[in-house]
Amino acid sequence: MPGDRVRAKAKGNFTVSYHYMECGLDNVTVEGIQSRDDGADATVTIRNVNGLHRAIAEAIVAHKAGISGKELRFLRTEMGMTQAELAKIVHHDTQSIGRWERGEFPIEPNADALIRLLAVERLKLTADVDGVESLSGRCVPTATPQQIVIDGRDPARYRPLELAA
Repeated sequence: MPGDRVRAKAKGNFTVSYHYMECGLDNVTVEGIQSRDDGADATVTIRNVNGLHRAIAEAIVAHKAGISGKELRFLRTEMGMTQAELAKIVHHDTQSIGRWERGEFPIEPNADALIRLLAVERLKLTADVDGVESLSGRCVPTATPQQIVIDGRDPARYRPLELAA
């Protein structure tokens, strides 16, 4: 997303956690974020969007189950890649990448592992992948995306809090 801030409407006096859907994912919650209520609407200001997206990418790479199509799209766009560029790296056609992103087919485990490693490399993530054998065990397709919870108390240091199945 361009810029360093995203403004979003929140309902009521929403002060503790925020369901962050502006990134294209519906499974991300930012805990400890500040809101401001001007009497008519409460607003949430997200500072350091790039740092927040980095923490989300770290959480996706660390999943204990396969990444979802929306998470694949998120990682691909964060890496600045087209579907065709990613397809070439994972040795699949561009249509496969699109089908995976739309959730029409599960992401193949070998491609999932390679995409995670590519994200760690390209985004310079600090996610500990615990070696290829451990990573391979995580790349099992799942029907339910894992919830991603990010600590938002310090916008200079966003970090994944937990991954809940």
